[in-house]
Amino acid sequence: MDYLNQLISVFFGFFAIMNPIANTAVFIGLTAGVEQTARVALARKSLLITLAVVVVFALLGKTIFHFFGISLPALRITGGILVFIIGYQMLHGDNSSMHSSDNQQNLDDLAVSPLAVPILAGPGTIATAMSFAAGDGYFPILSTIITFALLCVITYVCFCAGEKIINKLGDNLIKVITRLMGLILAVIGTQMFLEGAEQAIAAFKP
Repeated sequence: MDYLNQLISVFFGFFAIMNPIANTAVFIGLTAGVEQTARVALARKSLLITLAVVVVFALLGKTIFHFFGISLPALRITGGILVFIIGYQMLHGDNSSMHSSDNQQNLDDLAVSPLAVPILAGPGTIATAMSFAAGDGYFPILSTIITFALLCVITYVCFCAGEKIINKLGDNLIKVITRLMGLILAVIGTQMFLEGAEQAIAAFKP
């Protein structure tokens, strides 16, 4: 049951921070005027890059910790702050500067930037992946990679059917969903911060 709870927690943590529905609107805006076949190829490439980035940080998180002298509490505190900021901005209907995009990007580079980084795999996503994968044993790493891969598949489907989704949901409902995702993100960020602070305080106790 603990494993199931962790899988659910990781999935919804990533789901809130990636926000497939809201990012579908961003994807459609960035690919306006692009043919459907090219749009599908672009979605696939951007999500493969996104998955690769998260896998690297999930696998090498502990190595990065040791190399740079980073502690898990410090990561959770910093990641919590980043996630809270993104959630707070989404909650107020603003586009986070960490998820900003530039419509003048060449189509060939669009999959890498701004789609993969920083829209899909921004600082908050990377910090969340490293935090989720930093537990004891292999299960935290596997659960992080598997659930994020599943989320990438869901996002890919949303991107491919983007125009239909946007037309059915409408702008108002998308705004509501974005704010709800923002609230969830803000809570997750606060929880990450509190866990990091608790671990940091415990480490300094005699």
